[in-house]
Amino acid sequence: MLSPNRRPWYLRSTPLIFIGLLLGIILGGFFPSDQYPWAYQFFKFLSKAFISLIKSLIIPLLVSTIIIGIAQTGDIKAVGRMGGKALIYFEIVTTIALFIGLGVANWIQPGKNLPLDLSGHSAVVLSQAKSGWDILLHAFPSNFYKHAVEGDILPVVIFAVLFGIALTRVGEKGKSITAFFDSVAQVMFKYTDMVMTLTPLGVFGAMAYNVSHMAAGHQVGGVFLQGWPAVGHLLKQYSVLVGSLYFALFILFILVFVPIMWICKVKVFSFLKAISDPVITAFSTASSESALPKLLESMVRFGVPRRVASFVIPTGYSFNLDGSTLYLVLASLTIAQAAHAADPVTFPAMSLGTQFMMVFAFMLTSKGVAGVPRATLVIIAATIASFQLPGEAGIAMLLAVDEIMDMARTAINVMGNGLATVVIAKWEGVLGQPETSDNI
Repeated sequence: MLSPNRRPWYLRSTPLIFIGLLLGIILGGFFPSDQYPWAYQFFKFLSKAFISLIKSLIIPLLVSTIIIGIAQTGDIKAVGRMGGKALIYFEIVTTIALFIGLGVANWIQPGKNLPLDLSGHSAVVLSQAKSGWDILLHAFPSNFYKHAVEGDILPVVIFAVLFGIALTRVGEKGKSITAFFDSVAQVMFKYTDMVMTLTPLGVFGAMAYNVSHMAAGHQVGGVFLQGWPAVGHLLKQYSVLVGSLYFALFILFILVFVPIMWICKVKVFSFLKAISDPVITAFSTASSESALPKLLESMVRFGVPRRVASFVIPTGYSFNLDGSTLYLVLASLTIAQAAHAADPVTFPAMSLGTQFMMVFAFMLTSKGVAGVPRATLVIIAATIASFQLPGEAGIAMLLAVDEIMDMARTAINVMGNGLATVVIAKWEGVLGQPETSDNI
């Protein structure tokens, strides 16, 4: 008898998600929303119920993980010189990844032709544009509970960061508080696991209701498309979104990862061969955690001392998610573009300054949620609400093909963390040195 963790392959998350994706396309095409409103409402219910559960994770998960992440690694003196170097490297690479996502999203504009169903989105009260100083001032928390209830995530993150820093400065007196938030984080990880078991249903609902909405008929280039021709157009636009992400990740590899290997005097193909097993595991399972043991052992065999790999890899799982970080901006701008195409009055084109503010927000919110399946959806839902974008409709749009994109960004996350161990070992001057009793 198989244990729960050794279920047949066809009952595991990834195959079920692809089955849900395929069924969503088929049933959505056969049940257009104008002819079968009851089916459309059912598809929409499945999608929105799953998204509501995701939204319930946001505040407790982000607050607890950010506080614990800083409390455990924020004391640079405690983690030593290696910790400081690692955090500097993580911030530089993830920032570059954010701007690559920004550039590709503005160049290809994958969201401009994606249909976004705004029927369930509450109207946004139009107000005068905020100045740069107003936007910066808004980031500072005035009332934590008010920001949490309203889902205003950026001030909540700032509060959690400052709270975590303060916690590191009270010493022994803060141990009980640290233990409390650590327990909250562990409970939220389990809660998240429970929610994410419903992902196949959520993906089915999201794809089915998007396809059903599109099959009802839309104007495309001055031509009214209905039924399967309209569905074909939808799938074509989704392929643009998926292709944009894979292209952006390829740019990240070529323009960032490869030069870093050259600087460290590491042969590109030797590194790829060494890391191929954990990367393939991450891609096939869409889970960084499933690849962690293999990644650790692979990097030790590659010449990274175990003490370096054992510190850098777990830290990188919170602070160095290069693929996921790039996707945050690409996906959010896709939502902004689709919203602008659907309703240009309510959702005007996002200015470059606002896009830079979004990048800054993601520099904060992308940290500290390692181990959460599809954590990017949680972060996107939390952050775009601060920019008055349609979060629920946007996440439903992304959810339809999120598994395909999650596989690629997870593989890049694992590759980036493997490369980080090489960089830090080289920076410390210990790459390729045999283990001794002094450095184990």
